[in-house]
Amino acid sequence: MGFTIGGIREMRSGARRRARTTECTAVAEYTGLWGWDVVPGARAVAGRCSCGDPGCTAPGAHPLAFAEPVLAGAGLDDATRAWSRLPGAAVLLPVGRSFDVIEVAEAAGRRALVRLERMGLPLGPVCVTPAGRAQFFVAPGAAAELPQLLYRMGWDDADLDLHCLGAGAHITAPPSDLAGLGPVNWLRPPTLDTAGAPPEARLLLGTLAYICHRTHC
Repeated sequence: MGFTIGGIREMRSGARRRARTTECTAVAEYTGLWGWDVVPGARAVAGRCSCGDPGCTAPGAHPLAFAEPVLAGAGLDDATRAWSRLPGAAVLLPVGRSFDVIEVAEAAGRRALVRLERMGLPLGPVCVTPAGRAQFFVAPGAAAELPQLLYRMGWDDADLDLHCLGAGAHITAPPSDLAGLGPVNWLRPPTLDTAGAPPEARLLLGTLAYICHRTHC
């Protein structure tokens, strides 16, 4: 017996119930404790997207168009009700509201995180994806500011594997699976101090750019 989104059967019922309980708890933590909105997302199953569109261009890596978000402040009961209507939905966080995301290669991100911690710089949450990317949460507005910040720091003409996600983007959040590749995990989990006030991008960008450049060389 299994559950479906858009007609794709997923997991056995016992495993599905355990995963759903974990995800409901995570959603309630994100909304109620960290103050983030959460959006139900699609999953990839055997290379197909659970949204039901056979021509989906981003299987298992986008919001479900028909699903309502769970808004910041919602508690466990609200999260459970939302996810019970969409069994198997992935937990997505909308970018550009409470935070933007600077994304780099995982190897560079891990090296940069160690250096940033040693320097005592303010840090927000950091997660790592099964696609080999590290995602640093920074204050909203970073995506619009990034080209000018890189220019001022002298990195505007460098070949950097560094990107910033802003308004309109979504990231898959732990403990959900990304595009059928595996779960997303925290390298640096959110805290009460960092979730609502991630650092300005300029405080981290110089180190991230330098490490990305060194890793790429």
